[in-house]
Amino acid sequence: MPTRLFSIIPAVCLLITVVFCPTPTLSATTSKSVNVSAVILSKSNCQFNNPGTATLNFGPLNPLTPTDVTDSTTLGFVCRGSAAVATFLISDDDGLHETGPNDNRMQNTTNPTAFLPYTLTLSPSFGNANKNSEQTLDITGKIFGADYQTSIPGVYTDLVILSLQP
Repeated sequence: MPTRLFSIIPAVCLLITVVFCPTPTLSATTSKSVNVSAVILSKSNCQFNNPGTATLNFGPLNPLTPTDVTDSTTLGFVCRGSAAVATFLISDDDGLHETGPNDNRMQNTTNPTAFLPYTLTLSPSFGNANKNSEQTLDITGKIFGADYQTSIPGVYTDLVILSLQP
């Protein structure tokens, strides 16, 4: 009998192993991430008046008598919202043909490899504004005579986008 007991124990152990050990399933599990974000709006909302464009026109530039040329224009803006005073920031994208930050260039319309550098100044570019109070942004551009005295003749243009926050 002792021999028989030893022969039953492995069979029972095998049976226990099969019954109590689950077999692996062959189902595939996939996962996917979800991006979650929120934007908390400012208590102020500043906007330019009269949507549209402003223009800087430097006029004809004579390379035989190169002098620095400046032109300026203004844009109005107002800040509204629940805050009595808004802190604003005005920035520009440096135009379509810039070579780096604050390195604006106009492109010749008939010779796209010719460029004319210029500077652009926004004043004020930041500050505080009372709620519902009209504000004025001065935009000044400058072309240095030394930059156009050897330029290829033609019409030069650029497009600069201004952003007003908040």
